[in-house]
Amino acid sequence: MNAKNKGLGRGLGAIFEIESRNAPAAAGKSLTREVAIGEIKPNPKQPRTHFDEAALGELADSIRALGVIQPVTVKKEDDGTFTIISGERRWRAARLAGLETVPAYIREVDDQTLHEMALVENIQREDLNPMEVALSLQRLVDECDLTQESLSERVGKKRSTIANYMRLLRLPVEVQSALREEYITMGHAKAIAGAPEERQVAVLKKTLKKGLSVRQVEEYVRRLSEQGTKAGQEEEEYPEVYGRLVEHLEKYFTQDISIKKNRKGGGRIVIGFNDDEDIRTFIERFAGR
Repeated sequence: MNAKNKGLGRGLGAIFEIESRNAPAAAGKSLTREVAIGEIKPNPKQPRTHFDEAALGELADSIRALGVIQPVTVKKEDDGTFTIISGERRWRAARLAGLETVPAYIREVDDQTLHEMALVENIQREDLNPMEVALSLQRLVDECDLTQESLSERVGKKRSTIANYMRLLRLPVEVQSALREEYITMGHAKAIAGAPEERQVAVLKKTLKKGLSVRQVEEYVRRLSEQGTKAGQEEEEYPEVYGRLVEHLEKYFTQDISIKKNRKGGGRIVIGFNDDEDIRTFIERFAGR
């Protein structure tokens, strides 16, 4: 299962274009020129801390052949140096390629705006997983005093999308880790979030063990909600031998398996299925045995 997400929408320039038009003249001034690599320094509050060395080397090779196509964006400091707002990866690769200067788009912004721009630029990266996006959005809320509405404007996404990302931060750490490590997708995480809090880790384990699709997790969570938390807890209290039976059956049936015990000591083994294709799969597995 691949949980990689795409960028969150508009580019950094478009995101801050409105602010540049509305800001005072001094704050909105900018220019582009070649800047010595040695005069540029990374932003100490840059959210991104890891840069893949192999990918950096490939970019350096491209820069040796074609140069730096897209300027880095920097802020000029009082001491004459420049702090990177966006483009640290390009700056690192240019330095690796042996360039002495890079084209830079120089913005006059205050420290708070610099920090906000760095966070937003980080969110626009296409290689972020959903948990990294969620954490960056939370940092914008906490550190830049933004509401979800203003946050929506900054990153160019609907408030409902922002809310979905923020909701991931309320999931158990086990689910967050599985999403971060790409064992599940954001769709799986959203489905798991619909389960009762005390059952979410159990739903995650079932999802990983059986390789459930998002649709299957949604269906399982729906059944949990219909049965109620009490029913799920009673099922877990059955003797250990019941669990062993379910494990054996799971070798043949990938769908939900439950044991319903009545007051007389008997009961039923219930095997769920989604469609006729599941039935054909069951038959093929028995025939193969």
